[in-house]
Amino acid sequence: MRRLKFLLRPGWVILALLVGAFAYLCFTVLAPWQLGKNSSTSERNDRIAASVDAEQIPIEQLIGEDGAAPEDEWRRVTATGSYVPDSTVLVRLRSVDGEPAYEVLAGFRLVDGHEILVNRGYVKPVDGTRPPEVADPPAGPQTLSGRVRMSEGTVPGKDPVVQDGFRQVYFVDSGQVSQVLGTDLVGGYLQLESDQPGSFEPIALPQLDAGPYLSYGLQWLAFGIMAPLGLAYFVRAEVRERRKERAAAAATSAKQPTEPANEPAVAVAAEPSAPTPPETAESKVAAKLADRYGKHR
Repeated sequence: MRRLKFLLRPGWVILALLVGAFAYLCFTVLAPWQLGKNSSTSERNDRIAASVDAEQIPIEQLIGEDGAAPEDEWRRVTATGSYVPDSTVLVRLRSVDGEPAYEVLAGFRLVDGHEILVNRGYVKPVDGTRPPEVADPPAGPQTLSGRVRMSEGTVPGKDPVVQDGFRQVYFVDSGQVSQVLGTDLVGGYLQLESDQPGSFEPIALPQLDAGPYLSYGLQWLAFGIMAPLGLAYFVRAEVRERRKERAAAAATSAKQPTEPANEPAVAVAAEPSAPTPPETAESKVAAKLADRYGKHR
């Protein structure tokens, strides 16, 4: 455990927290988000494919007081009744084939008294920004063919506006359009097919492919697994590098001679000198005379 004490340093702690947070998001948010989109797209494609050969039914069989159910979306239906006068609403900031467009909405009163929202199709803007002249839908009894769609919902801050002489919204949402028209529309709406009374250019069906969501979801799962493995790899590499450094330091210490600390200096033996002759009385007198008068030559 002492060899792993470096993991308690701030840099390693922060790295571990970031890797853990990233892996958590991959498994709990990012991967489920993409896999969920893949599931919903596959379900949508199955409903559209099944509706192609399905027989049309009156829309009254699918809607109630709360409107259409999500499982009935994309069903081909017929609606008999009449358009509500002065109920045109434009959907702004739409795009068709990469070009700007306005979608045209209107209210439609069924023979049973329910009112539904109808998407009449799209029109191209004038000068790239302004809506063109939009003809009112025909009056009197009509029978429409189209597909059941669910409301898109709204976003705070994207409120309805009145511009260029038209009531305009940002979303195809029956609840919001109900407030704009001052009427009670059932949930969901009817998207008209081509060549219907009061229709414009029809809204194309989405392509029946699953898209890249499954591969994206699997990639996020892989990233969630790879991130901790990458951290473990760097930890192992750091441990190995530190082990090599300790081994190199130990080898260097073993090669250098050790010097004893605080040892007394070894006295250097003096070279042996010639033996001193024994001192006599004459030699003593001669030494005194030499000291007093100098050495006799």
